[in-house]
Amino acid sequence: MDSEEYSKTLEERFHQYKIDVSMNRANPEIEVNHEHMIEFANKLKKDESYEILMDVIAVDFLTYGDVDWKTNDATNTGYSRAVKPTIIPDIDETFKERFAVFYQLLSISNNQRLTLKVFASESNPPSVPSLVDIWSSADWFEREAFDLMGIHFEGHPDLRRILTDYGFIGHPFRKDFPTNGNLEVVYDEEKEEVVYQPVSISTRPTVPRVIRDRND
Repeated sequence: MDSEEYSKTLEERFHQYKIDVSMNRANPEIEVNHEHMIEFANKLKKDESYEILMDVIAVDFLTYGDVDWKTNDATNTGYSRAVKPTIIPDIDETFKERFAVFYQLLSISNNQRLTLKVFASESNPPSVPSLVDIWSSADWFEREAFDLMGIHFEGHPDLRRILTDYGFIGHPFRKDFPTNGNLEVVYDEEKEEVVYQPVSISTRPTVPRVIRDRND
């Protein structure tokens, strides 16, 4: 059975979950509602023999399809993202289909790959159920997505930052995170310890400019 036939079989077999099956680089990609996530993931592991979770990828769809880095000339402050003051969204902000999580699954017994896609909840923080109890390899992958993208994984046994410092503000892989950050780390000679302070560097133009001789 080729991948396209297999994807149609999956759609028929699990129609009760209202899944959306498509092809991604010759492999099936299944989108499922986060409310059905745990039950459907269990089905994939037990009934479809997807023994291995290879990777977890978080995606921010903010400004997806729009022209990014809107800059009119080379003498302004540079990319708008670098100076945008967003740090943490308002508590009542919602995220309609902004954050998605992709799970890369592998079935060794069937020699088949599959991508499981789920959009996070619209509430703040955006959240999806943790799959640690189904695939233990999801542990650090989900911590990384939480740290860098700010997605909360409900039921994760130890959801802490894994790459940035515990005092870090914001989530650096979000598209509205300032490129020069929010805080910097310096050594305080009086306190004799490392402390945080607001970013002191100034944003510089990063748009290429052409320099010509006067005679050109």
